[in-house]
Amino acid sequence: MPRLSLEAERKRLYDLSAYERKYAALAPLAGIDEAGRGPLAGPVVAAAVILDPHSEILYINDSKKLSESRREALYAEIQEKALAIGVGMVSPDRIDEINILQATYEAMRQAVAQLGLKPECLLVDAVTIPALNIRQVPIIKGDAKSISIGAASIIAKVTRDRIMLQADENYPAYGFAKHKGYGTAAHIAALKELGPCPLHRSTFIKNLI
Repeated sequence: MPRLSLEAERKRLYDLSAYERKYAALAPLAGIDEAGRGPLAGPVVAAAVILDPHSEILYINDSKKLSESRREALYAEIQEKALAIGVGMVSPDRIDEINILQATYEAMRQAVAQLGLKPECLLVDAVTIPALNIRQVPIIKGDAKSISIGAASIIAKVTRDRIMLQADENYPAYGFAKHKGYGTAAHIAALKELGPCPLHRSTFIKNLI
């Protein structure tokens, strides 16, 4: 896909900031997203990002629509330019204990708590987070509709991918560097041959091995 012209990219970002403009009176606004609800192994990671409305970051989008190199570059730029970033993480054992939805909520609450700046409103990808006394706006497919949620999706995805690259060094036989813990045919074949490692979610793999 050809890169948009600078003018077209700024128009796209303007459109992607519609929710931020709508709720501007409630600033600071934090976008919230997660990475890793579906994999068979590894943590679920959530990120909360408060962007600076006066600082431009081109090419923010749903992390799944970006190349790995683009995500890495944007991760660094968001880290540099955002007003605040918080990251939360819940382990495979905790996921097994409380289920993936509750673990996702827990990671999101951790991410909000890690922000150095208290948000007045949360723009959240698809869900309403329980037990948070902050106004929330759930947005279906929010990582492609809100620049703040898109930024959070990038932070969460890159953070989790780096964890799984480290996991690949510790448990190289499973191929975590390639599939990041998702249930690919190669991953399932390794599971059947080797059995699980400590990073596997037992509730996710019980019907596979």
